[in-house]
Amino acid sequence: MVLIPRSLKYLIALIPSLIIGILTSLFSAIFITRLIFEWQLNKNGTLKFASKFSEGAFKNINIGFINKRKLYYTISSVVILIGIASFAVRGLNYGVDFTGGRSYLVRFDSPAQLDQVREKLGNVFVDESGLKQVPEVKTFGSSNQVKITTKYLIGDASDGVEEKVEAKLNEGLTSVGDSYEVMSSQKVEATIADDIKQSAIWAVLFALVVIFFYIVLRFQKWQFGLGALAAMFHDVLIVLAIFSIFYGILPFSLEIDQAFIAAILTVVGYSINDTVVVFDRIREFLGLHKKKQYQDVVNDALNSTLSRTINTSLSTFVVLLMIFLFGGEVIRGFVFALMVGVVVGTYSSLCVATPIVVDLVKRQVSKK
Repeated sequence: MVLIPRSLKYLIALIPSLIIGILTSLFSAIFITRLIFEWQLNKNGTLKFASKFSEGAFKNINIGFINKRKLYYTISSVVILIGIASFAVRGLNYGVDFTGGRSYLVRFDSPAQLDQVREKLGNVFVDESGLKQVPEVKTFGSSNQVKITTKYLIGDASDGVEEKVEAKLNEGLTSVGDSYEVMSSQKVEATIADDIKQSAIWAVLFALVVIFFYIVLRFQKWQFGLGALAAMFHDVLIVLAIFSIFYGILPFSLEIDQAFIAAILTVVGYSINDTVVVFDRIREFLGLHKKKQYQDVVNDALNSTLSRTINTSLSTFVVLLMIFLFGGEVIRGFVFALMVGVVVGTYSSLCVATPIVVDLVKRQVSKK
């Protein structure tokens, strides 16, 4: 019997949903949208793709992305260095999936209010540094049963630690104001968490390598592949830096768990999608303007993609913002990672990936 790591099972479970989502989006964009357009045109309707406010918003814009590339390099380097310093001093707020923890099955007399239980327990599960260890609280079976998973004091090997955790658990549950019964308890061993961490790292690295070779094959230039790879590494490092710097400061959980790994892979996919669109426009402009200087053509191509890039990113960000505000506490950290990723991914495709390509091409030409 082949044993599949638990983290790999979660990733495998995500794949069908992602594939179905991609195929559905393609079908809707290519087939259904075309039918709607043709129906409107056959009715002698007028199709408008812009309002009076947005129609000329990006026509006369000319930002010197390439000329200002050193400024962008400096900004990104400073943020990444601050993140590295934060990794060294504070580290990351690893969730139960990475550190191990304890799980409790609790039954209340009436239907459980998950947010209230989570808040009350977060107030008592506080580590020595004063950081709240907000537990994971989920309905288990009937509405009055919950499964509580916490990493509080998981690194403490002293005698009586189990009793300390249970005392804090009872203190928090008592403050909820409803009669309850702790039905069972279980410890999540760190060996499972180590497996998840290793598989997560390999998943991200594998995705980056595959995308690098895809870009090289698509554009027939290794400079494009290296630029895209650098931008993706940049995006991952920035998101990690934000989570390291602000955990314990922002009023919601910034734990590194399996959902965060899914968010990182989603950010990588979003970033490379935006980068490929920009690279396609650059290739198109290079074919149309062969007599102009390479740097000027690339900069014109970047400015020509601004309308599409900003509109797409803004619409995606607004949807994520609504989920962040109204989607509940459980997924708030996951959605926050996606929001940061959308902003950083848009920035990197314009200000990191393409400038790196220009520098690499100039260096190759100078060597010749």
